[in-house]
Amino acid sequence: MIETGRTGRTWLLTGENSGYALALTERDELLHLHWGPRITLAAAESLAAAPDLPHRSFESPLDGHEEYPVEGGPRFVRPALSVRTPLVRGTEWAFRSAGTEGDELRIGFTDAVHGLALTLHYRMRDDSDVVERWATVAHAGPDGPPLELLRADAAAWSLPARDGWRLSRLHGRWSAETRIERAELLHGESVISSRRGHTGHQYLPWAALDADGAATEESGEVYGCALGWSGSWRISVQRLPDGLVQITGGAGHDDSGLLRLAPGESYTTPVFAGLWSEGGFGGASRAWHSWQLAHVVPDAGSLRPVLYNSWEATGFDISLDQQRALARRAAAMGVELFVVDDAWFAGRTSDRAGLGDWTPDRDRFPGGLKPLADEVHGLGMRFGIWVEPEMVNPDSDLYRAHPDWVQHVPGRTRTEYRNQLVLNLARPDVRAYLWDQLDTLLSGTPVDYVKWDFNRCFTDPGWPGEEYPQKIWTAHVQALYALIDRLRAAHPAVAFESCSGGGGRIDLGILSRTDQVWTSDNTDPLDRLAIHEGFGHLHPARVMAAWVTDSPNRQLNGRVSSLRFRFVSAMAGVLGIGGNLTEWSEEELAEARDWVDLYKEIRPVVQHGALYRLRAPRGGLSAVQYVLGEETVVLMWLAAQRYGERPPALRLRGLDPAAAYTCRDTGAVHHGSVLLHQGLHTGLRGDLDARVLRLGRR
Repeated sequence: MIETGRTGRTWLLTGENSGYALALTERDELLHLHWGPRITLAAAESLAAAPDLPHRSFESPLDGHEEYPVEGGPRFVRPALSVRTPLVRGTEWAFRSAGTEGDELRIGFTDAVHGLALTLHYRMRDDSDVVERWATVAHAGPDGPPLELLRADAAAWSLPARDGWRLSRLHGRWSAETRIERAELLHGESVISSRRGHTGHQYLPWAALDADGAATEESGEVYGCALGWSGSWRISVQRLPDGLVQITGGAGHDDSGLLRLAPGESYTTPVFAGLWSEGGFGGASRAWHSWQLAHVVPDAGSLRPVLYNSWEATGFDISLDQQRALARRAAAMGVELFVVDDAWFAGRTSDRAGLGDWTPDRDRFPGGLKPLADEVHGLGMRFGIWVEPEMVNPDSDLYRAHPDWVQHVPGRTRTEYRNQLVLNLARPDVRAYLWDQLDTLLSGTPVDYVKWDFNRCFTDPGWPGEEYPQKIWTAHVQALYALIDRLRAAHPAVAFESCSGGGGRIDLGILSRTDQVWTSDNTDPLDRLAIHEGFGHLHPARVMAAWVTDSPNRQLNGRVSSLRFRFVSAMAGVLGIGGNLTEWSEEELAEARDWVDLYKEIRPVVQHGALYRLRAPRGGLSAVQYVLGEETVVLMWLAAQRYGERPPALRLRGLDPAAAYTCRDTGAVHHGSVLLHQGLHTGLRGDLDARVLRLGRR
């Protein structure tokens, strides 16, 4: 809900449990008023009418208070907007107009010298506490020199005054993504970013702050913000000299140049979403999840199928008969989606060749992929394929025909990571080629699912012949979005998964156009617990792909673990299987079938239920709980039992203390009050043990 004050210069957005207020001064300064519990419009207007506080010399009364600080004037914080022409740099704006359209508030400003028009957008839905913010910058003049956007952030977030703050963020690297880290926010600037051309394995574009480190998993105020952008990005958290905190974020990793706008052109930033919660980190997570399932993820109400992926079983040594054998075993296990990974296309015998030539290898698949897809469908499964459209191998027909289509800097060596180069999607001819290749593939083969990979960073982001080559950083991502959107519109029954060597491209932008994401290339079930913990701080289990693979773990660490532990670990998200099923014993296949059947029973609760992190994975007992309506599912793991001690009792959450709950497996009756306060004994023992508990309200 959006309310406007009597003067037309105060605005209040109200969501499910919280409110957000801002006001325009007589000097056309747009100031932040409130972000927190619900307030009335009268309360917001009283904040707007409060007298200005005195400020000290060498400080600015605007810093930490403006909704969207720009470069220029009495401001010393990091600007959200930095613009220049050949003659003038900086911005001096005047209020133009404000209005609402549906659930969106728009506030417009102009800069007469630049011919600049700036529109700030706000949305807060009635069923959510997430504030969605973005900005549009336009060259509104009929003529004049182009505007160079050195920086155009999506939003700036101002936090209320507190004695101190703790900063939480998700950090990592390849095979160790999304690990939670918390530390005191010191004075100055803390920056997280990606300079890699994609979201990156190193940080997710999310940050959260709680006052004085006082928030727990289930109590305390938490402020968070998350950026919906799949390219290079930057989030800056500034603790100012007077203790105020302001957060800016948007596309681009520095201020060297984002775009150049000619008269009539405009740029719309990605969404930078913010959330206030008084339910601690767990409450904040559940609010983020609900919003994404309701308003971000496509077709989020549907259940994601159990999949099998052939990569770890075959590598590049792939054949039709081999895939058929794997498909039959996967179908007998209850798998619902069979995915042929890398090496199905022409010339792909290693990672040194073939990328860019998206036609089936006739030696391996003489009739193309359709006979295999038809057989997979006949087994009762859907059919999927792996692609990496944004890349090309130098040893490919595409590169030999069009070496100029890759990102490169004239006169410099072309860097080959993983023996591949990055195609310049910003070029219309590259986009046209990829559309033709992928549309032809999806039209000629009954494909139900596409795993879209991106296996290297930008290293040579050049664009020979382009007047302003810096725009490749944003133009590539915009072209990627447009290509996926076009494919989804033409093939609405096809689901897409985002992958980037695991978790290298996970953000709200890619999630708004894909059905799930590949969380990490690390499939070790113990390592995955920490990765899942961090991932769940922002994103729901409904989009988190997790696989059961072989033991010992062949890819990373050689760890030996039971099928039980591997399955219960992977059941915390969208269950997949990636082991070599031809080497599994009949006993293992039968046990796996039982686990798949169990997952299908609990899947609605896991994929759509409210998540409670009961105990963090720190070496002993860890557990998560999902609650959906009358049903509760608890997944628990014991990494190691120490000194022969029985693991501690596990206290549940999200239950009605006055209700009784029946265990779906044993029939035992538990009282909600006891489960919440005393907890239950897990029955786990030894090392790498795991259990699934199902409870139903009586």
